[in-house]
Amino acid sequence: MLTGCGASFVDTLAAERSAAAEQSAATPAERTCGQRAEPDPDRPVVELDLRLDDDLHTVTGTETVVFTPDLPTDELVFRLVPNGPGPAAGGNRLVVDGVRGENVAGSGYEDAGAADPGGLFVVRLAGEPAAGEATEVALDFPLTLGEGDFERVGAADGVSWWASGAPLLAREPGVGWARDPFVDLPGETATSPVADTTIRVSAPEALVVLMTGDQAEPSSPQDGRRTWTSVEPVARDVSVAVGEFTTASATTTDGIEVTTGVLPGADVPARELTAWTLAAIDQLEERFGPFPYATLTVPLLPVEGGGIEYPSSILLAGADRLVLFHEVAHMRFYGMVGDSQFRDPWLDEAFASSAESVASPVSGDAAARALRTPGGVGTAMDGFDSASDYFRLVYGKGGAALLAAREAAGAVAFNAALRCYADANAWTIATPDDVAAALADLPAALDVLSEAGALDE
Repeated sequence: MLTGCGASFVDTLAAERSAAAEQSAATPAERTCGQRAEPDPDRPVVELDLRLDDDLHTVTGTETVVFTPDLPTDELVFRLVPNGPGPAAGGNRLVVDGVRGENVAGSGYEDAGAADPGGLFVVRLAGEPAAGEATEVALDFPLTLGEGDFERVGAADGVSWWASGAPLLAREPGVGWARDPFVDLPGETATSPVADTTIRVSAPEALVVLMTGDQAEPSSPQDGRRTWTSVEPVARDVSVAVGEFTTASATTTDGIEVTTGVLPGADVPARELTAWTLAAIDQLEERFGPFPYATLTVPLLPVEGGGIEYPSSILLAGADRLVLFHEVAHMRFYGMVGDSQFRDPWLDEAFASSAESVASPVSGDAAARALRTPGGVGTAMDGFDSASDYFRLVYGKGGAALLAAREAAGAVAFNAALRCYADANAWTIATPDDVAAALADLPAALDVLSEAGALDE
């Protein structure tokens, strides 16, 4: 394992998790509303050691994963998100050039519709570890950061960012490995479990790192560099931004620490961006309950394009307050309540879009027009003819359908049902059936969502 992650660490973690095992074993239907589910005590343990080179365009890393399967398996499957057909055009590239582990029998790439060298990396295991039998592997990789339009990984003058920039464990607990194909659309296609994650980033000492997790103070400069460390015990994936950020921090009344960062010449000062973020957290808590993370970092990047959500971190491209609100909503719908982003993209994007109404009410005429959009809200990512169709159906019609379902069922009852849905399915991969179960006592809401093609009739 990596430095600082020995057998004693795993043993300690196992002991800490044992208290949560009983509740985690319960099905969502067995959990009580208002009692947020605990993460799986056997979730993966991930350590990322990352080094941003002085050129700000190359990251070299090692990822160590301790994986405890819930089903027997003879392989581990990782998704190489930067190799997707969209981002790859900007020069981004993730290559695995080393694999280690006592149980490793071989490895190789699978195409999955991505750019060279492929979209999936498969580690073959010797034998077939049984359910509950932990396996540890380490992957070495270089990541090249391209320049161009806003993507999950990239670089601009004096700043670099990478999100989904390391091999991502592609697993749906209880189902198996997610080998979904990449698509040439701006949406996500990954499925990943929450993991107890530690990130270490070595960067030039003049730069500031903002990333997923609760960040410690950086190390003292050594040889012109500093190391930044963070921990997030329930990270499905991680993001990192490195640049000459001016930061501002504040804490919500519930003790959530918010840190934002802006670069020289930014359109908004860091303290104002922090105020926007605090307001979004407070407003969304009124409808959906307590914020799911102890921290939230928001680096503002010098490109336009919206925002991309990651657990306890948001890459914001453009100082747009409503976009920020949408991304804060994703902390629940994607971050806490996960989904197959390929199979059921509406479970995070439609929910986050409907949550925007907390800050910006939607007119009845606009909602009605969106609901008349041909096609089903529950379409998978390979079912859209274009990016505009994807946005119209998943964001537009999907968000409108959830708001119409809320109106049909009554706001109080619908809000309560969604809180139950979120609490019961916290830290899992939810499905449309879980939504239907949460709304089982609200047939008017089910009818609206079924008519919109979000749920089966």
